[in-house]
Amino acid sequence: MAMATAPASICFRRPHLSKTTSVSELGFVASQLSGIRISSNLLQGSNSVSFLSTPALQPVIARRVCPFTGKKANRANKVSFSNHKTKKLQFVNLQYKKVWWEAGNRYVKLRLSTKALKTIEKNGLDAVAKKAGIDLRKK
Repeated sequence: MAMATAPASICFRRPHLSKTTSVSELGFVASQLSGIRISSNLLQGSNSVSFLSTPALQPVIARRVCPFTGKKANRANKVSFSNHKTKKLQFVNLQYKKVWWEAGNRYVKLRLSTKALKTIEKNGLDAVAKKAGIDLRKK
């Protein structure tokens, strides 16, 4: 025995409307975070909710910043022979490197700058990671 139920309606409290705001401006509200479109027909007084497809997930792009030293791109001028200056970015020399971690007794794959690699060779991986506030167990 299936019971027929009426579609559920959701009521939303209207914000305080100024006299200069027209009804057509407030007729549609969109929420991009949850993927729900809330349309309000103020002339008829009914509210309806329709579910949209969720937006496609964007791929995670690794930032061009060294987590150990904090080095990032430098904004510089490219100077031509005629002394014409054009803006350019000088990126950090980031490398993927497997480094031996003594405390964990395993290799850890890191994306670090060559300056950080030299610092790790001098001071040790644990000391540099502790100073930078990086937990190597999560890597």
